[in-house]
Amino acid sequence: MNQLLRQPRIPGAAEARAGAGAGAAANVEPEPERLARVLLGRLSEPGDAVVGRWLGQLPAVDVVKAIRDGTVPDHPALDATRLAGYQARLPGLDPRMDLKRVCDVGGRFIIPGDTEWPSQLDDLGDGRPIGLWVTGTGSLRLLALRSVALVGSRACTAYGAHVAGELSAQLAERGWVVVSGAAYGIDAAAHRGALAVGGMTAAVLACGVDVAYPKGNAELIRRIGVQGLLVSELPPGEHPNRFRFVLRNRVIAALTRGTVVVEAAVRSGALSTARRARDLNRHTMGVAGPVTSELSAGVHALIRSGAATLVTDAAEITELIGAIGEDLAPQRSGPVLPRDLLEPAVARVLEAVPATAEGAPVERLARQSGLPPDEVLQRLYELGSLGYVERHGAHWRVVRRR
Repeated sequence: MNQLLRQPRIPGAAEARAGAGAGAAANVEPEPERLARVLLGRLSEPGDAVVGRWLGQLPAVDVVKAIRDGTVPDHPALDATRLAGYQARLPGLDPRMDLKRVCDVGGRFIIPGDTEWPSQLDDLGDGRPIGLWVTGTGSLRLLALRSVALVGSRACTAYGAHVAGELSAQLAERGWVVVSGAAYGIDAAAHRGALAVGGMTAAVLACGVDVAYPKGNAELIRRIGVQGLLVSELPPGEHPNRFRFVLRNRVIAALTRGTVVVEAAVRSGALSTARRARDLNRHTMGVAGPVTSELSAGVHALIRSGAATLVTDAAEITELIGAIGEDLAPQRSGPVLPRDLLEPAVARVLEAVPATAEGAPVERLARQSGLPPDEVLQRLYELGSLGYVERHGAHWRVVRRR
């Protein structure tokens, strides 16, 4: 590690403690702890609990030195095979070059202790990210305080894409940051919905922040990097694999106030984000879809099991994750009809009046309504003045409205 620290200085991430501008200052020597964490990010995969447990006991500089020298302290989960795997990745690594690469694209590398570090990620325990690579505007910590995740199937239906876009736009207009994974389908629709109304959105990637994946979303990812934030645990240049997508989901769940699953099949990877959110005591929500759609079966099972709350619009989402007593959703009710305002006795008489042309006499209406004939006659005249009934000889009938 000392040899790494003696290499020539380059633009790094030493300004990370200043917040969103971390790593933007040139010709500043990165501190040893930051360099060590960059190196550990290359040696291990995201969510490596062994390294995470180690970092809970020692500074990152000491962890790197122990791996290089093979002088590992008592660590029950670290066997010879795992240590050899870390050591095999050591040759040729240059943490300063990684910092330069992210600086060149306007990004920074933030670590625990930085002003911009979101403290809610600490809920992941030993699986907490070693550090995060971030590009874009704004402080990740501040934006995450009012954020919600929208996730779902890649192969979504038109219904799912429409709902995701609408929910995202509504949330963005209410001042919420929409977080997703920049994948095809629901993720892309969620990002586009926020961008369309000039809102803030953040994409947590399963690759380096300088890698556009999937390629079909390259322009969308570029727009997110300009208008919002791109976030990743993986160093610049790294490409995704199946396991990295699953591990990425835990960051989405921990970073946000709640997770909404818009559309997901029974075996959808989006459900792993919901399960993570539930385990982290975050709000987990689901949007119902057609009962005939396999792409909604996973969401329906989640709601039916009690693991998620049914939501249908942004108001219901923010009621769960927003401020208590402030972000309340409006009460749902059908339209109030004039007939609903009638007094009970008047309504009983109206129910007894037939809509047939011949109508019915007062005596029959009294039997039907269970009221005295004098009161029935009084109520009939009231209904007549309101335009509900009319007299036809000795009979009364309902007015037929056009």
